[in-house]
Amino acid sequence: MRQPTLKQLRYLCAVAEHQHFGQAASACHVSQSTLSAGIGELEDALGVSLVERNNRRVFLTLLGEEVVERARDLLVNVEDMISLCAGAGAPFQGRMRMGVIPTVAPYLLPDLLGQIRIRHPAFKLFIREDLSQALVDSLLAGELDVLLLALPFPAEQVETMPLFEDDFFLACLDSHPLATRSALKSADLKGESLLLLEEGHCLRDHALEACKLRDSQVSLPYQATSLATIVQMVANDIGVTLLPGMAVKAGIVGDTALKVRAFDQAGVRRKIGLMWRKKTPRRVEFRQLGELIAGLAET
Repeated sequence: MRQPTLKQLRYLCAVAEHQHFGQAASACHVSQSTLSAGIGELEDALGVSLVERNNRRVFLTLLGEEVVERARDLLVNVEDMISLCAGAGAPFQGRMRMGVIPTVAPYLLPDLLGQIRIRHPAFKLFIREDLSQALVDSLLAGELDVLLLALPFPAEQVETMPLFEDDFFLACLDSHPLATRSALKSADLKGESLLLLEEGHCLRDHALEACKLRDSQVSLPYQATSLATIVQMVANDIGVTLLPGMAVKAGIVGDTALKVRAFDQAGVRRKIGLMWRKKTPRRVEFRQLGELIAGLAET
């Protein structure tokens, strides 16, 4: 029996994830014919059928599902081996693949990448921006090394490192009653038209949790995919919103007529931190990265 190659196993895992040869090929950055040939070569090498397809769908055989499970573990171990070698010398000498959520990336990455370029010019930090669940899936699949996201976020076989807390601020028009409320509390948002990011953005859940609010206690007239869009909606008197402190500090309200207010109570904030796989050999380097990020957040 011939040995399967890592490339063939990656093709198989991509087919299992996407249930579509064309989408799997795009994810692997190859043509569909190349991916199909690779799957065929893998089946020939193992002497079994792993994938079946008809005019409507692609699916794995029962044996194929077991092979995919083992292949995923194998590919993650290979990535960890590469990470081990990359971090064998002095820290920040090799490469690192970091996933970052969209409500953090624009506000922390410019300073972080600038500092890394100055302090560690030989270090290559590759960034992927995506929603939390997609990033966690990629981390567990060995496609990313470390994540920068809002905590807590449910995931198994990971370790986390809290870095700093990011306060939420109310943003509304000057003419809104909450703009002049003497002591602003999160309970004052009950019944308000609260503009938040659409489901899937952890900022939405953390904002409601920090304010101890449920969806049923606020009106959600509009759900956006970016904070910049929400700011413009609030500026046009559609409602009010909650903005993370790092976005406010970065000047996200721009030249709009919005008033930004802090809450007169503790705990209206989210926690930002790092997440990595438990089995990674680079946790010391990740902690050093975390210390650098935390220091930049304080400035």
